[in-house]
Amino acid sequence: MARILDDITQAIGGTPLVRLNRLAKDLPGDVAVKVEFYNPANSVKDRIGTAIVDAAEASGELTPGGTIVEGTSGNTGIALAMVGAARGYRVILTMPETMSTERRVMLKAFGAEIVLTPGADGMRGALERAQQIVAGTPNSIWARQFANQANVQAHYTGTGPEIWDATEGAVDVFVAGVGTGGTITGVGRYLREQKPDVRLVAVEPADSPILSGGQAGPHKIQGIGANFVPEILDTELYDDVYAASLEESIETSRTLATQEGILGGISTGAIVSAALKEAAKPESEGKLIVAVVCDFGERYISTALFEDIRG
Repeated sequence: MARILDDITQAIGGTPLVRLNRLAKDLPGDVAVKVEFYNPANSVKDRIGTAIVDAAEASGELTPGGTIVEGTSGNTGIALAMVGAARGYRVILTMPETMSTERRVMLKAFGAEIVLTPGADGMRGALERAQQIVAGTPNSIWARQFANQANVQAHYTGTGPEIWDATEGAVDVFVAGVGTGGTITGVGRYLREQKPDVRLVAVEPADSPILSGGQAGPHKIQGIGANFVPEILDTELYDDVYAASLEESIETSRTLATQEGILGGISTGAIVSAALKEAAKPESEGKLIVAVVCDFGERYISTALFEDIRG
C-alpha cells in the first residue's frame, strides 16, 4: 500500500543507530552513534522544531498566518524554517554573526529572515534580540527553545524510545552535547525510567565550561555551549560533564568521517570524543555507549573543520 506523508515534518525521527567498528575497535566498551542527520533538514533539531510548532498550534498560540521568532545557533533555526515553509508561517531568526555561512544560506533557502547579532554576545544576545522582535511583531510567537518543555518532550517521546528499542535495552551510557539541554534531559529521563543505573554524560566546550563550574567564554563548537545554564536542562540528571576542546572535536569529527564514513559537524566530534573516552575506561568492559551525531558536516565547509582540505 502506498504511504504518502502529509508534509515533510512526518519524515522526522526513526534515525539509525550505527556501531563504530574502527574507532572503538580496541576499547573495552562498544560505541554506537544515533545518526541524526538522517532527519529531513539534517540535524537533531528537526525533532524540536516540529515539536515546538506542534505544541504552539495545539495551544492556539500559533495561528494561520502567524510568525515564528527564535534566537538560534543555526540548527534549530533551520528546523523552524523548514516547518514554517511546510505550514505557511513567516519565520524570523536571530543568530550570532559567528555562525557558519552554510547555516545562513540554508535558512534563507527555506525562506526565513535572518537578523545577525554580535558574536561576542553569544546566544544570550541573539535571544534578547528575538524577544524584542516578538514584542514588536503582531501575531508572533517566540519559540524559546532553551525554556520550552516541548523540546524535552520531543526527546522523551522520540529519541529516547528509539535508542531503547534499537539497543533492546542494552544501552549503558548515553552521551550528548548540551546546547539547549533538551536532548540529554529528555532522553536521559526516558532511559532512567527504563534502566535506573544508565550513566548520562553531558558534553560542553572546554572554552566555556560553565556546567563544570568554570567561566563562560567565546568558543567555536557550534551547537553546544550557550554560555548560560538553559532553563530546561535538568542539572541533577547527568552523572558527569566532559569539556571538549576545539582541537579534539575537529580531529574526532574528521576521523569519524575517514574511518567510519560518518560525516558529522564539530559538536559531533566533541560528543564522540567523550563517548570514546567513556569506552576506554576499564569499567566500560562489555558496556554499550550511545552518542549523538547532531548534524551533517557539509554545513561546516567554511569553518575550521575543513580548512586543511578546502581548495
